[in-house]
Amino acid sequence: MELETRFEPATEEAPKKMTKLQQFLQLLIFTGFMVSAGVIQFVTTGLLSTWTGLMSEDSEYYWIAYLTGLVLSVVWSFTFNRKFTFKAANNVPLAMVLVLIYYCAFAPLSTFGANAIVNAWKDAAGAGWDKNYEMVITASMMIINFVTEFFWDKFVVFNKKVTDKILSWFKKKDK
Repeated sequence: MELETRFEPATEEAPKKMTKLQQFLQLLIFTGFMVSAGVIQFVTTGLLSTWTGLMSEDSEYYWIAYLTGLVLSVVWSFTFNRKFTFKAANNVPLAMVLVLIYYCAFAPLSTFGANAIVNAWKDAAGAGWDKNYEMVITASMMIINFVTEFFWDKFVVFNKKVTDKILSWFKKKDK
């Protein structure tokens, strides 16, 4: 069956322990791709929120701009981090599901949390509200995303022991 072969673990060999230098280089590569994803998110959110009026005084819809930027950056970072940072070619569907699980938790918290902060900041500032505050809030959410996603990717999504354990739950048991 197609689905069963797609979710088979690649091999039973033990993963090689990374040196400190390799770990540092992995973090640098991850950082580079996340910075580029951050630029995508920051520019998308900024353009949508300021040019479309999603940040106008009457608008409560900053979250649309934020969520659009977030989705575009996730697609970018997943694609390049999987291939170049973690060099994970096997179990792409499982990796995508695990990333989806992370974002099912992170996206609502950061999207509606950022929107609530924007609205609270706007209410507190009153006439002094500057439309560039949303970018400070966006940058703060991006930093939180960077740190939490690195650990999620490294220790769950692209961790062979974890993914093999998950895959074992779906294997047919021999009778």
